Amino acid sequence: MTSATIVKGRVLSFAQSPFAGPPTDAARINDALVIAGGRIVKVGAFDDLRAAFPGAEVDDQGARVILAGFVDAHVHYPQTAIIASWGKRLIDWLNTYTFPEETRFGDADYATEIAARYFDLTTAHGTTTTCSFCTIHPASVDAYFAEAQRRALRVVGGRTCMDRNAPDGLRDTAQSAYDDSKALLERWHGVDRLGYAITPRFSPTSTEAQMDALGALWAEHPDCLMQTHLSEQTDEIEWVLSLYPSARDYLDSYERHGLLGHNGLYGHAIHLEPREKDRLREVGAALVHCPTSNTFIGSGLFDMAGLMARGQRIGLATDTGGGSSFSMLRTMAATYEVAQLRGTALHPAQLLWLATSGSATALRLQDQIGNIAPGMEADLIALDLASTPAIAQRADRAEDVWEAIFPTIMMGDDRAIAQVWISGAKV
Repeated sequence: MTSATIVKGRVLSFAQSPFAGPPTDAARINDALVIAGGRIVKVGAFDDLRAAFPGAEVDDQGARVILAGFVDAHVHYPQTAIIASWGKRLIDWLNTYTFPEETRFGDADYATEIAARYFDLTTAHGTTTTCSFCTIHPASVDAYFAEAQRRALRVVGGRTCMDRNAPDGLRDTAQSAYDDSKALLERWHGVDRLGYAITPRFSPTSTEAQMDALGALWAEHPDCLMQTHLSEQTDEIEWVLSLYPSARDYLDSYERHGLLGHNGLYGHAIHLEPREKDRLREVGAALVHCPTSNTFIGSGLFDMAGLMARGQRIGLATDTGGGSSFSMLRTMAATYEVAQLRGTALHPAQLLWLATSGSATALRLQDQIGNIAPGMEADLIALDLASTPAIAQRADRAEDVWEAIFPTIMMGDDRAIAQVWISGAKV
């Protein structure tokens, strides 16, 4: 066997979803795991693993919590430089900040610079997998995948397609969206740890001809993900229905063009009609909750408890840069706060599961990342539960591990990320 490393600490994994029953019943805490060849080989008691792997190096993380790296299921890496920009509603924000910035990504050097900056920031915050919208420029996709490949990251991304309601320099055509997306898909999908997502931005920026073209491409490559936006704001929904007058609802503007399916990712999904909820559940599509973005832009409060109770697949995301942080810890804190406003107190186990296994499941990567189990890829983080004086003094009073973890979820930032492993290698 390739030389092994035993990582010692409080190793947190999940046997099932903590939304399926008592949250603490879903979690498992051991005190060691073994990494070899970029994968997790075994999880268990340190003394047992030390005896089973006598020649292994020991990486003692002390009281730190070892868990799967965070998985951010909906981001816009080209918006890195404009994060936390003052704005009003969604469309104003797009026109004022997003579209002018995305225009710059026709410059391959600029795209490369921002991709590197983006992955520096996300890795520092413990995020080991992202699913990103790029821009209409193939260079933006190449930069994202090439930088992820250089770092051995598992990521998903795709060329954003828009052939209307966008400024000059950011509009394509139905044919170029199909051709460019297909070429990029063939170049990157399945290479190393990279996956392609067919990416119509959202219904208002694509004509029906473009939606048909992208639906056809997805039918040709059903193993790919398809990512877009859905029911983020009420005035956006009205706009969609005016542009698609024959559509029954917002979701139908995708469905009638072949853009609703098992591998679909629908960001935000706040203001859903009953039919939309039923259809999303029937096909097994994933919803992606973006809490800091939803509050920052004033979109609304996602119904985590209600949608989970209906059996929806749900992931978690920063929605950089409409979201106001690169941190999945901050995103979990916002998830808790939004749920409180809807009358539900999410358990720390549920929050951590959403940011790891839940998001990995949304991306159809649950057999590779998002949990600590034998055979899984060793993308891991070590959480310091005393990263600041404020957090440390609260954790000192904890009576169990969950009470110790919760202050880090609510108040933690990149200082709480004590260590990151990518494919078993320390970063």
